[in-house]
Amino acid sequence: MASATARHILVDTEAQCNELKKQIEGGADFGAVAREHSSCPSGRDGGDLGEFGPGMMVPEFDKVVFSAPVNTVHGPVKTQFGYHLLEVTSRTS
Repeated sequence: MASATARHILVDTEAQCNELKKQIEGGADFGAVAREHSSCPSGRDGGDLGEFGPGMMVPEFDKVVFSAPVNTVHGPVKTQFGYHLLEVTSRTS
Protein backbone atom coordinates (compact mmCIF):
# COMPACT_ATOMS: atom_id res chain seq x y z
CA MET A 1 0.00 0.00 0.00
CA ALA A 2 1.21 3.50 -0.81
CA SER A 3 2.41 5.71 2.00
CA ALA A 4 4.08 9.07 2.32
CA THR A 5 5.68 11.39 4.83
CA ALA A 6 5.18 15.11 4.53
CA ARG A 7 5.34 18.35 6.37
CA HIS A 8 3.17 21.41 5.95
CA ILE A 9 2.53 24.97 7.00
CA LEU A 10 -1.07 26.08 7.54
CA VAL A 11 -2.03 29.76 7.36
CA ASP A 12 -5.26 31.74 6.93
CA THR A 13 -4.61 33.57 3.66
CA GLU A 14 -3.29 32.73 0.22
CA ALA A 15 -1.17 35.90 0.30
CA GLN A 16 0.60 34.81 3.50
CA CYS A 17 1.09 31.33 2.04
CA ASN A 18 2.72 32.78 -1.08
CA GLU A 19 4.96 35.04 1.02
CA LEU A 20 6.17 32.13 3.15
CA LYS A 21 6.79 30.05 0.02
CA LYS A 22 9.01 32.86 -1.33
CA GLN A 23 10.96 32.90 1.94
CA ILE A 24 11.53 29.13 1.79
CA GLU A 25 12.51 29.24 -1.88
CA GLY A 26 14.91 32.02 -0.92
CA GLY A 27 16.67 29.77 1.58
CA ALA A 28 14.59 29.97 4.77
CA ASP A 29 14.32 26.67 6.66
CA PHE A 30 10.89 25.02 6.15
CA GLY A 31 10.80 23.73 9.73
CA ALA A 32 11.67 27.10 11.23
CA VAL A 33 9.01 28.84 9.11
CA ALA A 34 6.46 26.21 10.18
CA ARG A 35 7.31 26.67 13.87
CA GLU A 36 6.92 30.44 13.56
CA HIS A 37 3.86 30.73 11.31
CA SER A 38 1.80 27.52 11.07
CA SER A 39 -1.55 27.51 12.85
CA CYS A 40 -1.57 23.68 12.87
CA PRO A 41 -0.36 21.92 16.04
CA SER A 42 2.20 20.15 13.82
CA GLY A 43 3.94 23.51 13.46
CA ARG A 44 5.77 22.99 16.73
CA ASP A 45 7.34 19.90 15.12
CA GLY A 46 8.42 21.86 12.04
CA GLY A 47 5.20 20.93 10.27
CA ASP A 48 5.98 17.19 10.33
CA LEU A 49 2.86 15.08 9.72
CA GLY A 50 4.58 11.71 10.01
CA GLU A 51 3.68 8.79 7.77
CA PHE A 52 0.19 8.29 6.32
CA GLY A 53 -1.62 6.54 3.51
CA PRO A 54 -4.12 7.62 0.86
CA GLY A 55 -7.43 8.75 2.30
CA MET A 56 -6.03 9.68 5.71
CA MET A 57 -5.82 13.39 4.86
CA VAL A 58 -8.30 15.68 3.11
CA PRO A 59 -8.63 15.04 -0.67
CA GLU A 60 -6.80 18.24 -1.67
CA PHE A 61 -3.84 17.09 0.42
CA ASP A 62 -3.87 13.55 -0.94
CA LYS A 63 -3.86 14.80 -4.52
CA VAL A 64 -0.59 16.68 -3.97
CA VAL A 65 1.09 14.24 -1.58
CA PHE A 66 0.58 11.20 -3.79
CA SER A 67 1.39 12.81 -7.15
CA ALA A 68 3.72 15.80 -6.77
CA PRO A 69 7.53 15.61 -6.82
CA VAL A 70 9.23 14.72 -3.53
CA ASN A 71 11.36 17.31 -1.66
CA THR A 72 9.73 20.26 -3.42
CA VAL A 73 7.50 22.85 -1.74
CA HIS A 74 4.00 22.85 -3.23
CA GLY A 75 1.17 25.28 -2.70
CA PRO A 76 -0.77 27.17 -1.81
CA VAL A 77 -3.17 24.25 -1.46
CA LYS A 78 -6.60 25.37 -0.27
CA THR A 79 -8.59 23.14 2.09
CA GLN A 80 -11.41 23.77 4.54
CA PHE A 81 -8.71 24.50 7.14
CA GLY A 82 -6.97 27.29 5.21
CA TYR A 83 -3.97 27.47 2.89
CA HIS A 84 -1.12 24.99 3.06
CA LEU A 85 2.43 24.74 1.84
CA LEU A 86 3.26 21.06 1.46
CA GLU A 87 6.56 19.29 1.17
CA VAL A 88 6.46 15.56 0.48
CA THR A 89 9.54 14.17 2.21
CA SER A 90 9.15 10.54 1.06
CA ARG A 91 6.70 8.32 -0.79
CA THR A 92 6.36 4.61 -1.49
CA SER A 93 3.95 3.03 -3.95
